[in-house]
Amino acid sequence: MHTSTQGANSTNGKHRRSFTVCVEGNIASGKTAFLEYFKKNKNVEIFEEPVKKWRDVHGNNALAMMYEDPTRWALALQTYIQLTMLELHQSETDKPVKLMERSIYSAKYCFVENHFKSGMMPGLEYVVLTEWFNWIIKNNHCNVDLIVYLQAKPETVYQRIRNRNRHEEQNISLDYLKSLHDLHEDWLVKRTKFSLPSKVLVIPADNDLEEMHRIYDKKEKEILCGV
Repeated sequence: MHTSTQGANSTNGKHRRSFTVCVEGNIASGKTAFLEYFKKNKNVEIFEEPVKKWRDVHGNNALAMMYEDPTRWALALQTYIQLTMLELHQSETDKPVKLMERSIYSAKYCFVENHFKSGMMPGLEYVVLTEWFNWIIKNNHCNVDLIVYLQAKPETVYQRIRNRNRHEEQNISLDYLKSLHDLHEDWLVKRTKFSLPSKVLVIPADNDLEEMHRIYDKKEKEILCGV
């Protein structure tokens, strides 16, 4: 998990915002391995998804509850995700590059949209959450400089989920992953839905870890803005 640091980059004593990169992709697309690869760079601070918070909301595993009964718990979980992702966007670092796992944007444009599209979130709850999101984006700094999209086939990530066998993910279906994949594609590749907060770098992510490391090494300067 990241260790938030106070302070900021400076040039001649003036504040300079870190270059913010968000790695996006389906469940099990390789985001954790991506973060691990760049963690070794002294100019990068990693900000992981606050999954531990979602698993322990005053003793309640909101993530597991949502997967078990999405119609009942999707709004509660996504409201909390929206809050905790905002906190991540607002967290400062004195490193030149801030590397985030997902963003408040994908939480809304992919996961909330999927809940609504699939009928798991009633229209009223969707509208309330959307209005909250719009207000947050308008009134808070959720800047992103680059999105790295790890583009993996639904069948690939489904097999990875089966292999890693996490408790909360036992009920995830291939159809659910296909729907999430389509929403990521519509937003980040086809650009037919929702605005982009930054430019996008698409990286094919169906390869094994060794090949992905070779790709990251080749793309490192582009991903980290030359740092």
